[in-house]
Amino acid sequence: MTHVTERWQLKGKRALVTGGTKGIGLAVASELASLGAEVFIVARKQIEVSTVTGKIDSSCGMACDISDRLQREKLVSAVMKQWGSLDILVNNAGMNIRKPTTGYSDDEYDIIMDTNLRSAWDLCRKLHPMLRDSKQGNIVNISSVAGQTSVRTGVVYGMTKSAMIHMTKYLAAEWADDNIRVNAVAPWYISTPLAEVVLRESEYRDEVISRTPLKKIGDPADVAAAVAFLCMPAASYITGQTINVDGGFTIYGF
Repeated sequence: MTHVTERWQLKGKRALVTGGTKGIGLAVASELASLGAEVFIVARKQIEVSTVTGKIDSSCGMACDISDRLQREKLVSAVMKQWGSLDILVNNAGMNIRKPTTGYSDDEYDIIMDTNLRSAWDLCRKLHPMLRDSKQGNIVNISSVAGQTSVRTGVVYGMTKSAMIHMTKYLAAEWADDNIRVNAVAPWYISTPLAEVVLRESEYRDEVISRTPLKKIGDPADVAAAVAFLCMPAASYITGQTINVDGGFTIYGF
């Protein structure tokens, strides 16, 4: 029983979660902490970080705009100073601007790319030494079904999420000898403040549900459970994979 229990918990692990004060990121941080991990939570606003870390046991954090290279460097230094080691990196922070392709400005393109993709790529590289030294390092990238099929708007967002899936495969192969597993989770619409803005339109919400075999919008806890599983010893033979947490949407598409 002890062996079984150890395979399904994260006691003693140290995890960094970006975008960890709202929606999916908050659910992931809470789930990892509930399974025994210490969690370092990152978000843009210090007041939000302070509020969340005050509610989650064994957590700490800092304000950081991960789209900014210099702030990412400060984040890596802070994790090193706080812990000196790292077992889990969850690249969750992201953003979207929904509009027709010809409507994007260069600045909008840049901020989506920097926030969703460049930040994840850079943090993977910069935190690689600590993850390697863990001997059981784990990276989980929060992608999206928009990286696998068209969801009508947000082409730049979809590009970043598709690239994240391919980055996951490359790093999984390259860093396997460093005992770092790299996987991704790809959600469909999840009940978060950002998603609810879009789903307020009843006709669109009805169509989303009609194209989702489980006939419901997902919950942040559904995504958090998949992330936690991928970080556990029980998933020790899984790497380079993308788990769709989508209620079956990618079976149909729109």
